[in-house]
Amino acid sequence: MDVIVAPITTQNGQEQSKVVSTLRKPSKGGWNSAIFIIFVEVTLRFAYYGLAGNLITYLTNDLHQSTSTAIKNVNTWVGVSAIFPIFGAILADSLLGRFKTIILASAIYFLGMILLTLSVSVIPTHYREAVFFIALYILAFGEGGHKPCVQTFAADQFDEEKPEEKAAKSSFFNWWYLGIVAGASSAVLLVIYIQDNVGWTAGFGMLTGALGVALFIFLAGIKRYRKQAPVKSPFTMVAQVFVAAMRKRRVIETQQGLGICYDAGGTDVEGQPGNSRTLAATNQYRFLDKAMIIDNLDASSKPRNPWRLCSLNQVEEVKLVLRLLPIWLSCFMFTAVLAQTHTLFIKQGSTMIRSIGPNFQVPPASFQSLVGLTILFTIPIYDRILVPAARKLTGHRSGVTMLQRIGIGLFLSVIEMVVAALVEAKRVSIAREHGLIDTPKATVPMSVWWILPQYMISGISDVFTVVGLQELFYDQMPESMRSLGAAAHVSVIGVGSFVNTAIITVVQAITARSSGILLGDNLNRAHVDYFYWVLAVLSALNFCVYLWIASGFVYKKVEGEEPQQGKGLDLDM
Repeated sequence: MDVIVAPITTQNGQEQSKVVSTLRKPSKGGWNSAIFIIFVEVTLRFAYYGLAGNLITYLTNDLHQSTSTAIKNVNTWVGVSAIFPIFGAILADSLLGRFKTIILASAIYFLGMILLTLSVSVIPTHYREAVFFIALYILAFGEGGHKPCVQTFAADQFDEEKPEEKAAKSSFFNWWYLGIVAGASSAVLLVIYIQDNVGWTAGFGMLTGALGVALFIFLAGIKRYRKQAPVKSPFTMVAQVFVAAMRKRRVIETQQGLGICYDAGGTDVEGQPGNSRTLAATNQYRFLDKAMIIDNLDASSKPRNPWRLCSLNQVEEVKLVLRLLPIWLSCFMFTAVLAQTHTLFIKQGSTMIRSIGPNFQVPPASFQSLVGLTILFTIPIYDRILVPAARKLTGHRSGVTMLQRIGIGLFLSVIEMVVAALVEAKRVSIAREHGLIDTPKATVPMSVWWILPQYMISGISDVFTVVGLQELFYDQMPESMRSLGAAAHVSVIGVGSFVNTAIITVVQAITARSSGILLGDNLNRAHVDYFYWVLAVLSALNFCVYLWIASGFVYKKVEGEEPQQGKGLDLDM
């Protein structure tokens, strides 16, 4: 309740003060609303990783698929789940808005998980596989609406016009990812254990119940959210700039131009004053600048034709998208490496000694929690220790630039594959020494903790690259296209999964002609270490390409604001 001292006039004309109490409206935005959204995302990741984390085990053990077929099916489903968000982002930005898209996607996800639970319990055996895959792709469809909107909607709760909320947003991405990892790690430790030791029905039923609770909690915070209204399709704006530039390709500004169109449009938040910001002109992709030149035809046209004349802001927003495209392409190998944590790493660990004490064996898929636990420890250290220390050295508010952060993770992914290859070579040599090379189901006398380093390096690289990509694709995308930016970040994982499948297919085709097929069902003769070396070499080449691309990257510049990032990989302002 707010207490206000208000002046009043008495009957004799004298002015007095009166205490008036008013009820304070619930504040919108900030951490008060973001916490509801974070909880929903934590629960959704709990459900997703409770399924994805052990999917290869269900496909090979219960549906009796071969290892290579199961890996390809997992990669395809993960890939489709990460590609669909592009369409969900378009739907959110141009038609429904993020809030309504989240509700719709969450409902679809909930129904898909119900069907998945039924497919492993009451559905007849001869229909089980078909219903299971139908349910999987209903879940992928739900992911398409959920993934691009939830993080963006949560970040929208922090007003960039308020210095304290703008500072909180930078830290938000670290803690957001920490919450995701907490949900994923809980699923990997708890749900996968239940799936392996109690049953698939109990495991999937737990995920279904969690989704129902998450949907209820999201709706409970409905009055606290800042909601952004949908705008026109982002692809329309991009197309208009390209068409206008093409139509004026022969126009010379100094001879035929009457000036530049500077009017800027912005996207307002419901209930908030306009918060559009004017972007500063940049020298990259100069051919697009033709779109904002006003010629005689534009000057005589009322109203202006958006397919012939675009504003400075529109042109610069398209340039932002074009600058992000090479970064997006250069991260595919990182996610191809990331795919090993829920496929080959699991199969690798399943052949090793996993016992803790005399009566307990750790499920092989549960070792994915090592990635999550590493992240849980690393993010607070990074946010509270490394960033302040780096800030003193560089003067940058985040310690390092977003591109530097991504680059560190890409380099670590190369190290991860080198370590994984060496450990796998050691495992095979021990299997050979004990005469187990042709006994694929036998346990190799080697502790599973040998694979701990590769999981830990994967977690540390995630802290740098995945969080860095999340922040980059939110911060550097046009404000009206931020859902699409989140979808682009998520689609890196999807395309990387397809890249991993393509590499497996090519490698198998090549090796089948000579030394026998790679990645066969007998892991002891599958030459998995060779495959890891292939990924290490490709990742190293990709890292070099990334350095070249990032060195020429130009960060977003806003008129009247001091730039927060340097150019490319530099910190110089």
